[in-house]
Amino acid sequence: MTAAMTRRQTLKTGETGKVKRSQPVRGAKAAAGTSRQAAKPAKRSTKSAVAKPARAPKAAVSLKSKTKSVMGDEKRTPKRVARASASKRPAGAALIARSAKRTLKLEINGLNDLMAALSKQMAAPFANAVRVLDDARGRVIVTGIGKSGHIGQKIAATLASTGTTAHFVHPSEASHGDLGMITPDDAVLAISWSGETFELGNILNHTRRFAVPLIAITSKSGSALGKAADVVLTLPKAPEACPHGLAPTTSTTMTLALGDCLAIALLEAKGFTADDFKQIHPGGSLGAQLKYVSDIMHAGDGALPLVGKDVSMADAIVTMTQRAFGCLGVVDRRGRLVGVITDGDLRRHMNNGLLTATTAEIMTKAPKTIRPDLLASAALEQINSARITALFVVEKGKPVGIVHIHDLLRAGL
Repeated sequence: MTAAMTRRQTLKTGETGKVKRSQPVRGAKAAAGTSRQAAKPAKRSTKSAVAKPARAPKAAVSLKSKTKSVMGDEKRTPKRVARASASKRPAGAALIARSAKRTLKLEINGLNDLMAALSKQMAAPFANAVRVLDDARGRVIVTGIGKSGHIGQKIAATLASTGTTAHFVHPSEASHGDLGMITPDDAVLAISWSGETFELGNILNHTRRFAVPLIAITSKSGSALGKAADVVLTLPKAPEACPHGLAPTTSTTMTLALGDCLAIALLEAKGFTADDFKQIHPGGSLGAQLKYVSDIMHAGDGALPLVGKDVSMADAIVTMTQRAFGCLGVVDRRGRLVGVITDGDLRRHMNNGLLTATTAEIMTKAPKTIRPDLLASAALEQINSARITALFVVEKGKPVGIVHIHDLLRAGL
């Protein structure tokens, strides 16, 4: 009886002698496992009174250890870190300026080579190209792909703005219907540095099939483009400014300059004038500079501040105030401008007799004038140099208009 009670007590308390919460016991193995599980918390609780603070979660410990590892690697390889930092450090201003000057020098050398070629081997082909483009009854079709295409678009725009009808046709679009834009009356200017651009093939075939004049700008006269062309403008093989010799830099600069040469030569051959230029540049600052005085002047008898020579200053000041130009023109009996009265003249003659004086006594003789057929920019220059605010526009000695500095400013000059 006593032995059985002792056995049950042992099963309840476990090997440590501490009382466990009652739980079913299923055999000796279950009891042993239960006693071991009960023993572990007891040991932890015993140590917790004097144990170290609880450790951080595993993930945090892992991040900290990784950080320490990286920091340790940096400390162990300072030279490697220094080299990496130096590679990312931006270059100094002097180094950047040196690179820019080197680029300009190489491109200037390319332009010098182009100028030398135009004086020698390219002189005759260039003259032939100008004649072919000038004789074209239709338009100049400029084409090219990649960087040559971008340069071609600018050349087409320059030609169009200087009197030669031109537009750009993309080679890829030409293969999908835009070949219809090219007629036998046109002339084609094809650009390719290598002369072997695959995308130009359909345009070349089209020009040969329909006898469209073809001018090539390339560095290789023996290329497919050079052999197909009627006129070949061979660019000198100058080194690119790109340190790897790959990015089109010097070559595109030479091509662009050669396009400008063609445009200006055609402008001169056609007799294209500043007035012609104005007709196709009505907007912007260029259009403003090409306006004439007659385009912006105030005209008409009711608009001009004019009085006779014998008018009293009392009446003249009323007219001057009504017209609001800050000046007054004085005309003789024939209607010719013989003098001008300005605000300055009024201040200089400010006395008791000003209002009773005549305009002939106060006016400034031989005033500055301008013709209506001169450019408005000439009027602005004259106003600035004379330090005045308005000019009378005179034709055959008679005033036909007046232009104020505010009119010039509003016109965009």
